Amino acid sequence: MLQSMRRKGNDVKTLYFECNTGISGDMIVASLLDLGADPEVLKKALKDIKDRGYSVEIKRVTKSGIDCCDFDVILDKEHDNHDHDMDYLYGHLKGGKHDHEHHHDGHHDHEEHHHDHGEHHHDHGEHHHDHRNLRDVIAVIDSLELTEAARDLAVKVFEILARAEAKAHNRSMDEVHFHEVGAIDSIVDIVAAAVCFDNLGITDVLVPKICEGTGSVRCQHGILPVPVPAVLNIAAAYGLPLSITDRQGEYVTPTGAAFLAAVMTDDRLPEVIRIERVGLGAGKREYEQPGILRAILLK
Repeated sequence: MLQSMRRKGNDVKTLYFECNTGISGDMIVASLLDLGADPEVLKKALKDIKDRGYSVEIKRVTKSGIDCCDFDVILDKEHDNHDHDMDYLYGHLKGGKHDHEHHHDGHHDHEEHHHDHGEHHHDHGEHHHDHRNLRDVIAVIDSLELTEAARDLAVKVFEILARAEAKAHNRSMDEVHFHEVGAIDSIVDIVAAAVCFDNLGITDVLVPKICEGTGSVRCQHGILPVPVPAVLNIAAAYGLPLSITDRQGEYVTPTGAAFLAAVMTDDRLPEVIRIERVGLGAGKREYEQPGILRAILLK
């Protein structure tokens, strides 16, 4: 499944994704921006997404005293979901009901469990939205002003996601529907990651280990084991090197896994590396060990 993205006449640019504290779509974007991807190119690519109810913020944050880049798709109050709400995600482990009043700081961990697989669910019992299938999502991506490489990568990531979710729910890819709000922040995260990756001119991606947690997490369909089924399906199909740690919680999201599956060219790191630049992308969820994705450009 591993294949080089090197194109004839291009210089080799090798990126090492260090996923010791997991990976998600927003962490990927933030790490690539910190590595040197042009934020103006990104803003131009995203400007034609017509959906309402969100804004994008790029800022600096501190994680365990370390300065990191943060990429945030901020949903308005009407479209808010609870993917950043630790009580919602893990309240069941405490033996009590989740409390939606906690942790609403305007920040979202975007792509984790926004998928609605052909069933008309409400958003945690609060809002009802239209749905998009994969064809609809690709139409949105096609409407944007992207390079061919960025467009192809964004579509590939969504196809990997749809295939994994279809397998998890015993449906065809055409039957998999992305919840509209989830699709918005998923589209923004995935398009942004593809644009930044393409802007940096990366040709090879090394992913020797992807650290995941354990336990369980609440999602739209109920309480799921960690790793969630979509992540396991992607790992199985694309040979991702998962390392299951004893940390409680979901550190690897389906979008993070799907992006790695789309770009990984090798799972081996050279014995000796020489580093050109490092980009640090901050995660949103507050675990005992903060999520920091390091994108390391090798010489």
